[in-house]
Amino acid sequence: MISNYIRKNISRYFTKQDEVAFTNRIPRDEDISKNIQNIRDLGIYLHIPFCEQICPYCPYNKEILSDEASAKYVRAVLKEIDYYAEILQNKPITTFYIGGGTPTTMVGKGIEVIIAHIYRRLNIQCAVHMESHPNHLTKDNLDIIRRMNVDYLSIGVEALQDHHLRMIERPYSVSEVKRSISRAVDRNFKCVNIDFIFDLPDQTELEIEEAGEIMTKLGIQQVATYPLFRFPYTRMGKSVNDKRNAVGTMFRRRRLLKILESIFYSSEFERSSVWAFTQKGTDKYCSVTVPSYIGLGASGGSYLNDVFYVNTFRVKEYVEAIEKGNSPIALSIDLSKEMQMSGWLYWRIYETKFDKRDFTERFNVNFDDKYGVVMKVLEKIGYLKNGKFKVSLTDKGTYWIHAFEDFFSIDYINKLWGTSRNNPWPEKVKL
Repeated sequence: MISNYIRKNISRYFTKQDEVAFTNRIPRDEDISKNIQNIRDLGIYLHIPFCEQICPYCPYNKEILSDEASAKYVRAVLKEIDYYAEILQNKPITTFYIGGGTPTTMVGKGIEVIIAHIYRRLNIQCAVHMESHPNHLTKDNLDIIRRMNVDYLSIGVEALQDHHLRMIERPYSVSEVKRSISRAVDRNFKCVNIDFIFDLPDQTELEIEEAGEIMTKLGIQQVATYPLFRFPYTRMGKSVNDKRNAVGTMFRRRRLLKILESIFYSSEFERSSVWAFTQKGTDKYCSVTVPSYIGLGASGGSYLNDVFYVNTFRVKEYVEAIEKGNSPIALSIDLSKEMQMSGWLYWRIYETKFDKRDFTERFNVNFDDKYGVVMKVLEKIGYLKNGKFKVSLTDKGTYWIHAFEDFFSIDYINKLWGTSRNNPWPEKVKL
């Protein structure tokens, strides 16, 4: 296909690789340790792969919660934490993010034990950022969540009209989710974020405007607004017949996002990433965009300078590997310097602003020597402001540059996650 040809050649331009592929090689402990010691800012990602139901649009690794599986999972994650505790040797952890699945399915079922063990065994120098489900935010659960050192809470709201909630199978009403958000806001988190999906089937611009106005009045500090991506291995990806062409979809999404931008900017929010808007003067809720991190749990991915590796996706195989004293790592890829630089640029663009000097410090390469021509072209067409040291994307550039990046990243996710969901120990995944 023409798209595959274009994708391959542009990828070759940025990575200087003819083939980008994960293989089933497990990195050596000494190589992991060496990489970690050379990293300045290191994050932890904990994956909780359990949900009470499977949403039809969700691409992330998850399975239905059971008491037996969650108990075994807790024991396995504790052992994986102990493994990294020996390697880390008290190295400071500067970001800590818990995603899923639905992390709050395990409130009262062992997540507190995991977090306490992480704080006991690792040198955590930060608060916790955690995803949550509206139905789990009872007064008692919020008490537990606050005791777990969670200061940054994200709530998966997804829609703010009842018929859209029913269509995406979210098990609550708008009035119920508003009450959940109110309870969370009253608990004085440093940041309460809500996730909101736009470009749902038959969603109108008037509905987007209505939802945007509602969100600005909820007392929250951040909104993450994502378009509905139809991954082919999800139920919605398999069943929804989207007759819109790709170009038309991109322009429609841009119109809808502009409505939200206007509403949030007029309500003292500022853009904090491609899809997120945060109240001015507030620390943002963030997921894994830090330069380097260790992933714990089934499907946990770890990015450590020149290697990226990912644990097996299936809980059963993850638990069995650790119980037998084996590594849960299923796939890894060695990253050339060109690939590392491309990855750095991808995530800095996602954050919409960055300092060129950080690139020079990380890679000992002058940013303008490496990407100066590209930056000048993007500035010429109004996509960004290219200062001596700082680069900041315009709203137009934020959307269209990331749309270009999604041309690659969504295809990569389809291949890596799609394969890993079906095969717990793949031999190779070619991106």
